[in-house]
Amino acid sequence: MCLMVKCALCVHLIYSDIVQRSREELKAIRETNPGLKPTLAIIQVCLCIGLNVMQICLPRQCTEEEVSDEILRLNEDSRVYGIFLHLPQSFLSKSVRNAIKPQKDVDGVSDLNVGRVVLGDQRDGFASPIAGAVLEMLARHGVYLFVYMAVLVGVEGPLKATLQFLLQNNGMMVQTCQWSSKHLQKQIMDSDVVILLETDHKGLPPTWLRPGVAVINLSSALMEGTFIQSKDIKHGSHYNSCFLLLRSSRRWIQEQQYQPWRLHPLKLQPLSPVPSDIEISRAQTPKPISQLAQEVGLLPEELEAYGNTKAKVHLSLLNRLQHQPNGKYVLVAGITPTPLGEGKSTVTIGLVQALSAHLKLNSFACLRQPSQGPTFGVKGGAAGGGYAQVIPMEEFNLHLTGDIHAITAANNLVAAAIDARILHEATQSDKALYSRLVPSVNGVRCFSPIQMARLQRLGINKSDPSDLTPEEVRAFVRLDLDPEKVTWQRVIDTNDRFLRKITVGQANTEKGNARQTQFDIAVASEIMAILALTDGLADMRARLGRMVVGSSRNGQPITADDLGVTGALAVLMKDAIKPTLMQTLEGTPVFVHAGPFANIAHGNSSVLADKLALKLVGEEGFVVTEAGFGADIGMEKFFNIKCRTSGLKPDVVVLVATVRALKMHGGGPNVTAGVPLPKEYISENLQLVADGCSNLKKQIQIAHLFGVPVVVALNAFKTDTQAEIDLVCRIAEASGASAAVQCHHWSRGGRGSVELAQAVKKVASQKNYFQFLYNLQDSVVEKIRTIAQKVYGADDIELSPEAQAKIDYYNQQGFGALPICMAKTHLSLSHMPEKKGVPTGFILPIRDIRASIGAGFIYPLVGTMSTMPGLPTRPCFYDIDLDPVTEEIKGLF
Repeated sequence: MCLMVKCALCVHLIYSDIVQRSREELKAIRETNPGLKPTLAIIQVCLCIGLNVMQICLPRQCTEEEVSDEILRLNEDSRVYGIFLHLPQSFLSKSVRNAIKPQKDVDGVSDLNVGRVVLGDQRDGFASPIAGAVLEMLARHGVYLFVYMAVLVGVEGPLKATLQFLLQNNGMMVQTCQWSSKHLQKQIMDSDVVILLETDHKGLPPTWLRPGVAVINLSSALMEGTFIQSKDIKHGSHYNSCFLLLRSSRRWIQEQQYQPWRLHPLKLQPLSPVPSDIEISRAQTPKPISQLAQEVGLLPEELEAYGNTKAKVHLSLLNRLQHQPNGKYVLVAGITPTPLGEGKSTVTIGLVQALSAHLKLNSFACLRQPSQGPTFGVKGGAAGGGYAQVIPMEEFNLHLTGDIHAITAANNLVAAAIDARILHEATQSDKALYSRLVPSVNGVRCFSPIQMARLQRLGINKSDPSDLTPEEVRAFVRLDLDPEKVTWQRVIDTNDRFLRKITVGQANTEKGNARQTQFDIAVASEIMAILALTDGLADMRARLGRMVVGSSRNGQPITADDLGVTGALAVLMKDAIKPTLMQTLEGTPVFVHAGPFANIAHGNSSVLADKLALKLVGEEGFVVTEAGFGADIGMEKFFNIKCRTSGLKPDVVVLVATVRALKMHGGGPNVTAGVPLPKEYISENLQLVADGCSNLKKQIQIAHLFGVPVVVALNAFKTDTQAEIDLVCRIAEASGASAAVQCHHWSRGGRGSVELAQAVKKVASQKNYFQFLYNLQDSVVEKIRTIAQKVYGADDIELSPEAQAKIDYYNQQGFGALPICMAKTHLSLSHMPEKKGVPTGFILPIRDIRASIGAGFIYPLVGTMSTMPGLPTRPCFYDIDLDPVTEEIKGLF
């Protein structure tokens, strides 16, 4: 009996010790993580040891569903690190216990946590705190578990399973029995440790206990405090729950740190001849996106799944890993391309497949989202090709997660607001406009926050609508937009040439307010450029508000803020700002985000995707992103606009070339999409290749203007000869490239780009001297001239009178310090598409200059730029179809 009393006292001593240790540990945790406030949610009863405690007292008549609903709410409360159920047994059903998230189940009652105990693996789970106290007490008093027999009397449910397997996993033999068992006396007398739970029973007869037996009564730990009075919190078994809450907090802190990758690449078995892109894509089974996310260190709460193969990633990741050093930053650019493209996307994907699946280095590809216009037009999809693809390619090319649709909706809301405002101002008096813009609601008139911001811009420091003078009312209600100077266009994500010039407002209801306008392709919207350059929601909202949509009749810029539409635009774009996670054919991660035009915009994927990826890959990892068109356009804008905005510095440029394009620059015949290649391109011609390398040399020189080393990736085709490949590599290295290698990712996957990956790894580790090409404080004209002369090779620039007038206007409005985004043809270094190689002796004509103030750049127009592609005679959609039985898509490429 003596030992039984001693053990009962011991439980309380252990609790006191746990409390003290918990207090000390909590203090240490808070010293290193001052923002951390661990909260224990106790449903019906609680105990505080210095933690934040949330006590939820449910009425006695509540239902099981109401208890479960409360648990589910606490599961999603980021302040709560642990949930402890102190309920009558009738409420502790399996569904209630399993409603708790296992990582918050500090009482260890969920099936998953109990199962972990059964398997002897508690690294990611919790065991019952009572069971933990029992083991600690036995250990403190020298009870060597592996030579003892224990019996559990009257213990049921999760506690029974947890105690039984914890003791067994520590070497003790364990029996269980009920109070009503006819063998109860024998089992107790045969045991060295008796663990009992009294309910209606009064205990054990002393004669049943042999000398030296340890008796542990769990009744007080479980029952004390079950029924409570107002503000009266009893002390019971919650001491250990608090200790486990601290363990949960420690685990949370560990989870917040950078997690080493556990990437499991997908096996690739390339076939010869190479099947179609969609056949290759469909033959590979992608990993569940949740699995990929876990492998690369993303937390479940940072993922927002869109089906099983793609997911949005929350920007909270940037805060979590803010102290994590960035990985290496690699840009894939290209020489001046043929109309067929030279495979920058396939090189990008092949390179990350080689880095991660074959060299076992962390790497992320960051790609632009393709427009559906070219997908159904002439170019096809943009998921890469051959054995270097993003999968599933159908989802990549069609809709994805709806970002372009969100941009379309936001863009066209602005357009609708513009025309509606012009109509209402033309047909109403100042008083009528004011009464409708600031209506009386329940007898109260007040300005909305965005209207207050407009008043402040107007210099009207009043908040009561009744205080404005007639002059102030007029200034407030009238934007006075000039219909002839509206610069904002509607957009649609379809190639439709008949929308290049339209007339709106022809219905009688629009009262003669018709005007000519146009549609652009959706990816040409300034909102797309903003999405690609923003660094967060607050910045995006501010940029959206700064968008200039036209001018007033007295020449003042009118913004989205003036229209009052900024908040609504932010709401439409709140999900689009999150990058989309996908994977390559070899199961390596890809971020797909944003897809701005590469002529009137900067043609790069988003800053946010790059920043997220640079944190995830770790200091020794690689982020590979792609710039649109040739290096003279996409790479120059990447450096001067994107890197200036993001503050990121590239480590190496991968410059993609093809023998086909080099032959074209060497004087070969024209290359036309949809037409078979002339014989010069499918047979060996070393002279054409050598002459065409002038363009390659020039693009290497452009990269060196920015102080970044170059690795040339020769994207090899089956028609290339080894002599042509060797010639290109020799000339590239002689022209200043740090390395030049041939790539066969299209036919072999990542294995075909291992040599490229090794070269990139070596060159990226070397010091570079990145610099911008111009200073933002240079004049607009000087910035344009610098790009024209140093990048394109022009002798000078020539400004049209209209362009000069626009420069004067932008300077007057304070926009002169913005970077320059040149809008010119991608088919030549010059403004003349037919001039191949390295044109010289030309003057670059600047026809007009426009500004994307929200995106943050000025874009000069060199020649005529179409922002709405048209459909060819035979578009891609002729080959696209759906199998109604299998729902498989056919014909995409």
